[in-house]
Amino acid sequence: MSQAELQTGAVGLAGDRSWPLAISVLLIAASMLAGAIMVPDPLVQAILLLTAAILCAAAAIRAAGNLMHARRRRRLRDAIMCFVALDQTVSLLCDADGRIVSANPAARDRLAQVPDATILAMLADLVTDPVALVFRLQTTARQTGVASEDIVSRRGRLRLIVHPMDEAHLLWRLSDYGDRAGSGRSADTFSLPMLTAGPSGTILYMNEAFRRLTGGRARSLDRVFHDLPLMAGRVHRLDGVDGPVDCLIAQVTSAAGRREIYLLPADAATAASAAAVGWEAVEDLPVPLLKIAITGEILDSNREARALLPMPIGPQTRLSDLLEGLGRPMIDWLHDVAEGRAAPGPQFLRGTGAHQDTFLRVSLNLAGGAADRHLIAVLNDVTELKSLEAQFVQSQKMQAIGQLAGGVAHDFNNLLTAISGHCDLLLLRHDAGDQDYGDLIQIHQNANRAASLVGQLLAFSRKQNLMPEILDLRDTLSDLTHLLNRLVGERVSLTLNHDPDLLPIRADKRQLEQVLMNLVVNARDAMPEGGEIRIETENIILREALERDRATLPPGRYVIVRVIDSGIGIPPEKRSKVFEPFYTTKRPGEGTGLGLSTAYGIVKQTGGFIFLDSEAGRGTVFTLYFPGFDRPEAEAPAPPPPEPINHARRGEGVVLLVEDEAPVRAFASRALRLRGYSVLEADCAEAALGMLSDPELSVDLFVTDVIMPGMDGPTWVREALRDRPQTKVVFVSGYAEDAFSEQKAQIPNSVFLPKPFSLTELTKTVQAQLH
Repeated sequence: MSQAELQTGAVGLAGDRSWPLAISVLLIAASMLAGAIMVPDPLVQAILLLTAAILCAAAAIRAAGNLMHARRRRRLRDAIMCFVALDQTVSLLCDADGRIVSANPAARDRLAQVPDATILAMLADLVTDPVALVFRLQTTARQTGVASEDIVSRRGRLRLIVHPMDEAHLLWRLSDYGDRAGSGRSADTFSLPMLTAGPSGTILYMNEAFRRLTGGRARSLDRVFHDLPLMAGRVHRLDGVDGPVDCLIAQVTSAAGRREIYLLPADAATAASAAAVGWEAVEDLPVPLLKIAITGEILDSNREARALLPMPIGPQTRLSDLLEGLGRPMIDWLHDVAEGRAAPGPQFLRGTGAHQDTFLRVSLNLAGGAADRHLIAVLNDVTELKSLEAQFVQSQKMQAIGQLAGGVAHDFNNLLTAISGHCDLLLLRHDAGDQDYGDLIQIHQNANRAASLVGQLLAFSRKQNLMPEILDLRDTLSDLTHLLNRLVGERVSLTLNHDPDLLPIRADKRQLEQVLMNLVVNARDAMPEGGEIRIETENIILREALERDRATLPPGRYVIVRVIDSGIGIPPEKRSKVFEPFYTTKRPGEGTGLGLSTAYGIVKQTGGFIFLDSEAGRGTVFTLYFPGFDRPEAEAPAPPPPEPINHARRGEGVVLLVEDEAPVRAFASRALRLRGYSVLEADCAEAALGMLSDPELSVDLFVTDVIMPGMDGPTWVREALRDRPQTKVVFVSGYAEDAFSEQKAQIPNSVFLPKPFSLTELTKTVQAQLH
């Protein structure tokens, strides 16, 4: 096939699938004409002749349409090839079978097999598996209208782009082939040694400079380098033609785990041999490099470094003007590296001034001769890595604070139980006219205030005991409006705006009210001159996962609650800390720093999410996401009211009290004995099981702490219930661990009493269990 035939697309008619149909119609018409001649009946002859004429006309119309369609396609192909004729990018027009139908001059100059080859044969010289590559690109191009793929070929990097022209032709463009193979910037004409390696260490490509250095082409990295794995910014030794050579490694990671590895001079000998090359050799290197004087001035930089560094590099720019975070003067580090005193390895630095969110890994290496001693800095952008590290450190810090808060709250609850309990015992012996009565009431009230503060610690550490239920937020907010209006005062207005079809949520009503009150109080304090607080609710459906502020919301239905104020806003540097416990911007004595951290803990423990948007001087928006639930079809009938318990009545029964804290155990045992119960005491689970080993001992109720040294409450209770299955249980604890709620659900006839509890609460719970 000649080039003229290729460019006119003479194969177009043969490749058109509509021609066989037209030919088939003509053959049927010819058969009818033959039948008309042979049939003697004039009527049948007339019908056959008329049908044959109709079929011939249809075939002629089809043929004319095919010719016009083929002519349009030829014009289209001619226009496309005319358009790419002056393009320096290799362009090939191929038919559906992959045969090269036409090629532009750039392709004919650079590809020896054009025009007699197929696209498979041409790519076979460049990649190892051309069949899979061609099939993948053709399929994608037909489905999406265009397909492209970057590959590392035997001759360097290559980009293939495929465009469908019509149902039978594809335009292939090899956009990077010419740059890599023939221009002055091609890898083979690159003055520095460079290779491309696969993820397993296989060498896919070596440029001419690398082949000259090593004396030939190696197949894997372990045949070239002595010390693997290769580390960017480190000096590695390789086997050269004239012996071992030390080179500084710079590398760029590309798709599919491939790496482009560049060698830079690492000592005076190699630097001298590369002196003729000059700094211009690394200007286009895709690795950020700096040439730094021993005194700290930046002598030169390549294009990648200038693009990466946060500030422009001037004639007198010093490294310390751009980067900081070393923990000591930058010049000391440079001198230590120049004198060989510095520990090997890179340093992690951050940008200066307003660019402190940019993090770089900097490796320094001494280079140059005696008259031109300088340092080569290899830079790597690790901003994303440091951001992930910061998130992890923050998560670990919050977890540690949460564990500390939970532990402190547990111990405080034990102390508060003993204080408030013994205060209740004293109040039993004093009436309102006693001179000590007022002091006892003050002790009791302050113990309750301390218990409320401990509850906030538990909320932050997410170890509080929730009682979730299906709630309609509109009803909850309506019930809370009166209290919220009292909280905000007269200078601040409160507005509610609800979605009329708001979905129910599942939450602890008391804790949810606490969250809303904390957010409203925070909004009020942000508007000292007065203003408006808006609470808005709405439904939202996430069709796909929403990623925001280190959190990922799975798809589904959510109820959004927004608390919006028009206050002073929160500066950007403080926004990341607002949910941390004990962090407050208020003056001493005006806040505990637990309001927002408590809200955060309650929302997270409920299964929701909380986000902050704020602009200094414009106001703040707290957005809460709660999973939406289906509205119950019918309200469940209210259970009949329980029979009232006569708390004045003396109790009957034997109670086994297991508590490791002696003050709590002393108060609880006295309180139960005052109500008439027989109390057996044990300071640990093992002692309790020892007492229960006596089969003659009758026990009606276990009252046990959950968290104790040795065996915990649920564990020893399950063991004891094997021999005493009808015994009822009251669990008490300063906080509930994650797995306790599931364990309690597996223990029949058990209830939970949170610490701190009062004398009345303890006796009511015990009496309800026994009677």
